[in-house]
Amino acid sequence: MFSNIPTVTKNLLIINVLTFIAAWILGGMGISLEKLGGLHFFMATDFHLYQFVTYQFLHGGFTHLFFNMFALWMFGCVIENVWGPKKFIFYYILCGVGAGLCQELVQAVEYFTDSQLTSLQLTDYIRVQTSQGVEMYTVQEYLNNWLTIGASGAVYAILLAFGMTFPNERIFIFPLPVPIKAKWFVCIYAAIELFSALSSVGDGVAHMAHLGGMLFGFALITYWRKHPGSSFDLGRGRQFFDRWGDKRKLKNPDSPNGSWTSNSTGYSGYGPTRQDDMEYNARKKARQDEVDHILDKIRKSGYDSLTKEEKQRLFEASREK
Repeated sequence: MFSNIPTVTKNLLIINVLTFIAAWILGGMGISLEKLGGLHFFMATDFHLYQFVTYQFLHGGFTHLFFNMFALWMFGCVIENVWGPKKFIFYYILCGVGAGLCQELVQAVEYFTDSQLTSLQLTDYIRVQTSQGVEMYTVQEYLNNWLTIGASGAVYAILLAFGMTFPNERIFIFPLPVPIKAKWFVCIYAAIELFSALSSVGDGVAHMAHLGGMLFGFALITYWRKHPGSSFDLGRGRQFFDRWGDKRKLKNPDSPNGSWTSNSTGYSGYGPTRQDDMEYNARKKARQDEVDHILDKIRKSGYDSLTKEEKQRLFEASREK
């Protein structure tokens, strides 16, 4: 099962899990990976530009990690299979950075609208209400505690991409007993995040980062749709389908390309003939053109617009190995 996960999605899952384990081990040694790689407020002394990327691979606990990775696996596999690895990783990282920028903007508003903070020096002390009671921090220490970690912004962008690519695909949401269309699924999640951002101040969740990831994702997908000639066009995202090309030839390490072929006499030998190559390439191109046409139809009208034969052809293409 794990071997069927697309390359980028698989590597993202591995990196996130390994980073979580590393953070746990280093934490026991008194080293905070979250403090080093988490995204700090840009006015804090611990802030660094690289944190816009590194914060996406850190998580605050197993539950935080599990749900982000589950969503990445569930929706990331589909989107990477359609878009291809280059477009997918570009979208994922950029939306994660965009989510971080939105979180920084929210923190900036919070900082500059707090007259107490803006009137103090970094070395001055401030009284802070915590779960343990009122504690004293220097302004510098207080700002360094404004920390954001997690892949949620990028994952929410992947969720949006699924809803925009397959708007009429029906999916289940616990605890609803019936499936709903992906476009409504995305709208519900966006509404929940917006409501939470406005009503759950101080709950420790970066709701605006989630919405920021979706916002950047929407802008990027909209741009790609308006510029179909770009290298990241959905209809030309052939990397995935190339992976499902005809790989049924037996491998042999002694042949130039390690494959067996058959000629018109029925003799089996090493290496393809020129005619075999031309026929194979022609068949592959015809299959690819058909798949591209189906993908373009999905982009324009949604998955439910496909005929039964087109859905079957897309399914067959995904299983050709």
